[in-house]
Amino acid sequence: MSVFRSRPALRWLVPAAAAVVVIGGGAAAGTIVASADPSLPERSAAQLLVDVQNAKVDGFSGTVVQTADLGLPSLPGVTSGAGSSEIMNLVAGSNTARVWYAGEDKARLALMGTLGETDVIRNGSDVWMWRSADSSATHFKLPADKAGKAAKPDALPSGVPSTPQEAADAALAAIDPTTAVTTTGAAKVAGRDAYELVLTPRDTASLVGQVRLAIDAEKHIPLGVDVYAKGANDPAVRVAFQQVSFEVPDAQQFTFNPPPGTKVTEPSEADIAKEREKAITPEAEKAQKEAAEGTKVVGKGWTSVLVAKMPKGDDAKAKDGAAGAAGQLDAIVGTLPKVSGSWGSGHLLTSALFSALITDDGRVLVGAVAPEKLYEAAGK
Repeated sequence: MSVFRSRPALRWLVPAAAAVVVIGGGAAAGTIVASADPSLPERSAAQLLVDVQNAKVDGFSGTVVQTADLGLPSLPGVTSGAGSSEIMNLVAGSNTARVWYAGEDKARLALMGTLGETDVIRNGSDVWMWRSADSSATHFKLPADKAGKAAKPDALPSGVPSTPQEAADAALAAIDPTTAVTTTGAAKVAGRDAYELVLTPRDTASLVGQVRLAIDAEKHIPLGVDVYAKGANDPAVRVAFQQVSFEVPDAQQFTFNPPPGTKVTEPSEADIAKEREKAITPEAEKAQKEAAEGTKVVGKGWTSVLVAKMPKGDDAKAKDGAAGAAGQLDAIVGTLPKVSGSWGSGHLLTSALFSALITDDGRVLVGAVAPEKLYEAAGK
């Protein structure tokens, strides 16, 4: 699903919304003019797309808030019970992060959670990751060949947007002839004037009703992204600045001094390579190969369906504690409604923005589509 594709920057928050902007497929956008506030000059949708593509700032800082209400049913161990609050915040709650940016090699993300704060600081080739929950910090040097790439902590969820810019990139990457591009006029986000760009899937089988992007009128940076389920009045997912400044942050923000009592780990390149070798076992390589061979995408655009193989029992037991996780997954699947058709039988999970089908023959199908599209894909 192109709207939900990940981006290789720092990522956090809900697995929902979401390449460089390509304008070639948005031909219809050029004829629509933004109905802007009198204080803002008129901008067509095509002009706004170009603005976002060419936007460049030397630095910024602010507070980003993500909220989600995906309308999931109660799931044992996920939507209730001990340890579920952090997971629930991703699908039916709120997350807050502070961000600072002063160029590709100076960036900081502080994710505030109920169990503490996690900071990732990039300063040149130095990368720090600090967790307040267990007073631990990891410090490593980026190899020369990776010094220009953004760092991403393994502890943070992947495939999900960390900022409005990243969420907007994923949404804009979905623009093609299956998308209607319009504008609704001016908006106010974090106290700043913004234009609002609206992406609407043309295919009625999509569960996504609209994706609305608030684009800063001066800096052309996305300030907020709202994802609406079809027919909904309130967004199912929102990623937006609550406060933002486009002043370049002070260099001190990217200098990390571990608090007293912090356990600091400083792995060398050799240590990292050794751990990587340990992780790539023959069993893991076999599992990855089988998973890749059993994965495909059926359909295109907003109504594409990802089809993959469920991990086998033996694979799930290959690594410490994973057998228990597999058992928990089986218990969750067992609580979902049973469905069947010419494609076979299985269990169905539905929400406001996506559906998932777990078949009895060991497949999982996921898409931002109505269940009928999953059944159709399962039969292919």
